[in-house]
Amino acid sequence: MSTPAPASEDSGAPFDPHAFPTDLIAAQRQAAELFAALHALQATLPWSREPHPGWPGETERGRERPGRPVSPGWPADDAAEFDRLLAELRAVTAVIQCHRWWERCEEEGIKGGDLVATRMALKYAEGAVPLVREDVDAAA
Repeated sequence: MSTPAPASEDSGAPFDPHAFPTDLIAAQRQAAELFAALHALQATLPWSREPHPGWPGETERGRERPGRPVSPGWPADDAAEFDRLLAELRAVTAVIQCHRWWERCEEEGIKGGDLVATRMALKYAEGAVPLVREDVDAAA
């Protein structure tokens, strides 16, 4: 599936809301990469950022509440990296959310559920996804 090039404003071609501008696609790709890096870092860290004694699991009236083990907290360098990645992700998300493309879509009559669908389509547009299933299969 290829993403069509954006039509110019005066080309006479019908407006295609899925013809995302290259800078918007690049921002979406960056957001996906930052999210993946943040998620990978989180997977290596203890459950609590600060040292915490944890708590035992308990069963009360047939309901089980899982406990948590002792957490030594996050090392300072990992906490700083987490904060950096999160700040970058927030910044690029703001770029995506406030991009002029969404105003143009509304001006062209793309509103409500159609605009939501268009925003969702950006997440899967060619070039916006850092890794696709075929890449994983080819690497395996």
